[in-house]
Amino acid sequence: MLSLAVLATTHSMLVDYRIRQREYLLAISRALTAELDLGDVLRIIVQASVEFISARAGVIILADPTDKVFRVAAVYGLPRPQFDDLAPLLQGLSYSGHDIETAVMPALNEQMKRIAQAVDLPQLLRLPLMSGEMIIGLIYLFQTEEVRFSRDLANLLQSFADQAAIAVKNARLYQQVNAEKQRLDAILNQSADGVMILDARLEILVFNAALSRMVGWKTDEAIGRLHHEVIQWEQRRTEVDLEEALDNGWPPPGAAHLYVEGTALRPDGEMISLGITYAPLLSDHGRMTNIIANVRDLTRFREEEQLHKTFISVISHELKTPVSIIKGYAGTLRRHEANWPREVLDEYLAVIEEESDRLTDLIDNLLEASRLQSGAFKLEMGADIDLIKLATDSVRRFSSQTDHHRFEINFPPDFPLVIGDERRLIQVFNNLISNAIKYSPGGRYIRIWGEVEPQRVTISVSDEGIGIPEYEQRRIFQQFSRLDNALSRKTEGSGLGLFLTKAIVEAHGGRIWFTSNGPQPGTTFTFSLPR
Repeated sequence: MLSLAVLATTHSMLVDYRIRQREYLLAISRALTAELDLGDVLRIIVQASVEFISARAGVIILADPTDKVFRVAAVYGLPRPQFDDLAPLLQGLSYSGHDIETAVMPALNEQMKRIAQAVDLPQLLRLPLMSGEMIIGLIYLFQTEEVRFSRDLANLLQSFADQAAIAVKNARLYQQVNAEKQRLDAILNQSADGVMILDARLEILVFNAALSRMVGWKTDEAIGRLHHEVIQWEQRRTEVDLEEALDNGWPPPGAAHLYVEGTALRPDGEMISLGITYAPLLSDHGRMTNIIANVRDLTRFREEEQLHKTFISVISHELKTPVSIIKGYAGTLRRHEANWPREVLDEYLAVIEEESDRLTDLIDNLLEASRLQSGAFKLEMGADIDLIKLATDSVRRFSSQTDHHRFEINFPPDFPLVIGDERRLIQVFNNLISNAIKYSPGGRYIRIWGEVEPQRVTISVSDEGIGIPEYEQRRIFQQFSRLDNALSRKTEGSGLGLFLTKAIVEAHGGRIWFTSNGPQPGTTFTFSLPR
């Protein structure tokens, strides 16, 4: 018979053991509550499960809600080879709906028993991880011998399993939220449009890469600044900007969007045309918490708009002039009372014919530009094109249009023939030589020369004219583009010549560029063609 002292000591040890178990469970619960990374949560759970009942090893199997299969999520106490062998044993254990308990659990238990035998830990304890009535996973604990638990310890284990299931669910939710945030961040950064998110004080919270490139502010420098520090309007096309709209009570009931458009100033001093749509984000109580701004660069659109205005103006002038001349000369010839001598008739008819040719050239250029834009531009290639002859013929054609320019043609004797569309290459020479005449009224020499390289030939046309200002250079090959100066405004032209010239050269596999003549006046245009 045990003495009362021994019984008291035994009872005290049992109470102390239970207190330590509860304290351990509380510490683990706190750790699980504080941790949101799914991998760390699972490692804490499996290690705590093993240590809690003094088991030898543990495995957590989780049901993957994405593709409805079971996966090994965490292992503790098993050698690496056995860990690597677990995954293949679970292949084929898929599930759907609520059939885990009936359809999958028996097969899963059998697989885990085989693993237990293989690692010489034959006794298994299974703790289900439950979310409501749904099994989201299981903890398998491996022991060398069967252990019987008291009801209190069994309840503690179940409480631990319930806490673990909650921790797994929270970690998964955090994982999903974090993945969604990363996805949204990627969408924002990869968006071709600029995106900016402001708080209620108009401080910038989000500033994506496209907007950074657009307005010239680095993302990390823009975030934290106020809206008006980054978006500085030089000129607005709409009535109010964001700050003025807020002062006037925007957003009204119904959370209408605000559109602001105009010209803004970049930090580098460049002007850029922007269109910004501001969308308010309201709380449940109708208070504005954020503003989402979608920003578009309208600079190219405005340039195209200006080009079309220029096109209408230039083409109207270019068409009106020859038509007026033709009509005037034709009307003069029709006068019944006049008896025109033959030389006058020939002179007047020559003018009508010349102006008709001008009209034909203009219409042809417009058609070529239209074909380019529609993708119907084609070459009629032929062999043995003599570029020296094309240059010489073009000079002869334009020599009659100027009485103070002198033409110099210089090609090496071994200059090769090329393959190309002869009619369109004639256009190239005509456009370059015509421009050299028009834009060098005070110049004397126009030089045309060729050079031979291993893979290509180059042809240059140089004048002694007004040159091309730096701010005009980037658009010199655009359609309907003309220099904005007094000379160009007095000079005839549709602004299509260099646009078509570039298209023809590139269609031949070549390229075209221009350079300033340095200290000497004028510009040199050079184009290359494959040999």
